[in-house]
Amino acid sequence: MVETSELSQREASLRRSGVNAVDELLHAWFVGDVLSLEAVLMQFLRNNWRNESEVEDLCQDVYLRAYEAAAAQGIPERSKPFVFKIARNLLIDRVRKGQIVPIEAIAELERLEVAGDAPNAEQSVIAGEELRRLHTALDRLPPRCREVVVLTRMEGLTRQQIAARMGISDRTVAKHLEIGMRALANALYRTSAKPQ
Repeated sequence: MVETSELSQREASLRRSGVNAVDELLHAWFVGDVLSLEAVLMQFLRNNWRNESEVEDLCQDVYLRAYEAAAAQGIPERSKPFVFKIARNLLIDRVRKGQIVPIEAIAELERLEVAGDAPNAEQSVIAGEELRRLHTALDRLPPRCREVVVLTRMEGLTRQQIAARMGISDRTVAKHLEIGMRALANALYRTSAKPQ
């Protein structure tokens, strides 16, 4: 790892020789601190990304973002947390982009006028009955349990976000969610299992 004082000394030496010190320091930091993290970075990406064939490209994107950020904002004092935060944010960005359906795709489907997905009268009646059972089951849940189920399944919040919003522990959120989902499954599928 390149130490900050070592970087300052190298910068002064490069300035005297006329070489662009910032570029040289950036390059030295990148080669010494960032590239040395490749094995752990690749392991992190493999453990947290579902498509193995994209891991090397993700690693290159992390390198690019790290280099550009350091060039724009300065070399960070602690390289490893800096690089892994970039990797984490890149994975989050990729997941978000994967969940977005381009509007062009929707327009294309509408142009095809696919009518095969339209429910018939019997399916509409069955769906309406299931929806009524779901609403009834939701109304029968204890208020906190109902709130957790709604926040998780309908608003898409994580357990940690729900715990922070409701002022309860993550384990309590998990328990409310388990009880609520079991009760909803029982109501919809009329199983004999009872919530604990």
